[in-house]
Amino acid sequence: MSATPSPSTASTPPLRPISFGNPDVTVERRDDGTIYLRPKLKLADYPVRLTDRLHHWAQAEPNRVFMAERAAGGGWRQITYAQLRETTRRIASALIARGLSAERPIVILSGNSIDHALIALGALYAGIPFCPVSPAYSLVSRDYGKLSFVIKLLTPGLVFVDDADKFADALRANVGPDVEIAASRGAVPGREVTRLADLMATQEDGGLDAIHAAVGPDTIAKFLLTSGSTGNPKAVINTQRMICANQVMLRETLAFLKDEPPVIVDWLPWNHTFGGNHNVGLTLFNGGSMYLDEGKPMPGGIEETVRNLREVSPTVYFNVPKGYEALLPYLRDDAALRAKFFHRLHAMFFSGAALSPFIWNSLDALAVQEKGYRVPMLTGLGATETSPFFMSVRPDTSRSGHVGLPVSGNDAKLVPNNGKLEVRAKGPNVTPGYWRQPELTAKAFDEEGFYKFGDALKPANASDLDAGFDFDGRIAEDFKLASGTWVSVGPLRARFVGTCAPLVRDVVIAGLNRDELAAIVILDLDGCRLINPQLAAGDIAAAANDPVVRAAFRERFARVLASATGSSNRIARAILLDTPLSIDRGEVTDKGSINQRAVLEHRTDIIEALYAPVPPASVITSV
Repeated sequence: MSATPSPSTASTPPLRPISFGNPDVTVERRDDGTIYLRPKLKLADYPVRLTDRLHHWAQAEPNRVFMAERAAGGGWRQITYAQLRETTRRIASALIARGLSAERPIVILSGNSIDHALIALGALYAGIPFCPVSPAYSLVSRDYGKLSFVIKLLTPGLVFVDDADKFADALRANVGPDVEIAASRGAVPGREVTRLADLMATQEDGGLDAIHAAVGPDTIAKFLLTSGSTGNPKAVINTQRMICANQVMLRETLAFLKDEPPVIVDWLPWNHTFGGNHNVGLTLFNGGSMYLDEGKPMPGGIEETVRNLREVSPTVYFNVPKGYEALLPYLRDDAALRAKFFHRLHAMFFSGAALSPFIWNSLDALAVQEKGYRVPMLTGLGATETSPFFMSVRPDTSRSGHVGLPVSGNDAKLVPNNGKLEVRAKGPNVTPGYWRQPELTAKAFDEEGFYKFGDALKPANASDLDAGFDFDGRIAEDFKLASGTWVSVGPLRARFVGTCAPLVRDVVIAGLNRDELAAIVILDLDGCRLINPQLAAGDIAAAANDPVVRAAFRERFARVLASATGSSNRIARAILLDTPLSIDRGEVTDKGSINQRAVLEHRTDIIEALYAPVPPASVITSV
């Protein structure tokens, strides 16, 4: 394993060299067009349980900070590895005494916090599954539909929240009297609430070491929720084997993690696999330090991220494209922030959507301005069902839309499907299925036991598969026009959003069994305010009906049309959505991902307007 090359020309500054385990695969082609990709490097040994690494670091680096969060006075509340081990064992003892199990697991409703981490690690130590649930199901949802479904599906024995006052209504509506409620603070009228401090004060169970040793590779560590086709969540089983194997895959691929303990400033929610498995796991596995960022990539939220990055220099930075976009102007305008951010940064990493070339190139330019080199921007392909790390780019070939090759321990299977290559995965990091949903489990795997992503890939170089693969959209999103012509929605969405930047965050493509394509446009309100600073923050209706925004969109829409090559990618009509997407109806997740099918099913009035013989004024046409 060696540092990655730093190709450069007179016009391209070099990449910072970092230790990296480049994916390298053997290729097998079958007569039916199926392709198998198998990594040449064997997966290194991985621990039996994730908490083995807690013991390791508590002994090796007892005083190193594991996690820090903002305290009320503005400083940092910190917990070291030694403190973490002691508190974890006490909480584990308290949880064991309650007889909790996979049949009666722990549900955590609140967001990222040290207290959340303590409950989760106590559960892991005791071999009791837990499920972090999006706070939006309790605090944003109006009917608690998804939360009610989750509680009934999992039948928890204990529900934890950080602030019982904040979650009181959701708890009273969904958590029965036979289920214990625990909280860091606050109260639920009419209910007993166990204090986290009492769990932390529990004397260690005399048999705790034996119970911890009995936690094995097949022990369920947690359930992670992911959206289902019906709109109700699926509970993805995450075993100890999955998480531990995936962390070794990460460590052997992102080999710079061995060179220096990672320091992370992170806001990504733990109810998703990127934040909860990938980043928290990466921190604990490699003896790193995580600084919890309460900021969000939006006006009024990004300022907290900036504040934290002014104080802490990350060694690796994780975010979604929207987060980089929101951070960019601050890095550009604030020299001290820029110096702090790039000071010891080995790499950046994004997931969740494609990063626009403009943002990518701008970050490169700022890194060169500050350090004289570009900082590698990494990504790949993964899913909640794969823990999530499955495919990775190489630093020297990374670009928007590229997902690379499967990493050691993962076999990939590419199956022809309506002119595309559908990708499937097999490895120790792949879930055994969905909890108490056997019919969904059966549909998720093929006859050879490969998990079916539902994503399509295409070779970056058809004559050289070692060059890796590009993302080619979601198979389930593709459809046929009335003419029988297939529409590849993923690439079309990406081109539309890129051409309409910065006005558009996403787009829903309509046209099933129609003569032409139409678009429901989800505006980027921050981008709209760049066009018209007079717009009120967060006012979707005002932005969608603003003459300045609509004129700017028409100009960009004309460029989209000009680049079309046929009916399969020519969008003839568009409408700017002027109402929020609904989390209750499954149109959007709490992390902002759009469910194309759900939007089309629930917005039939908009579809009819788009295809009306004489469209209303809200519809923007190609003529």
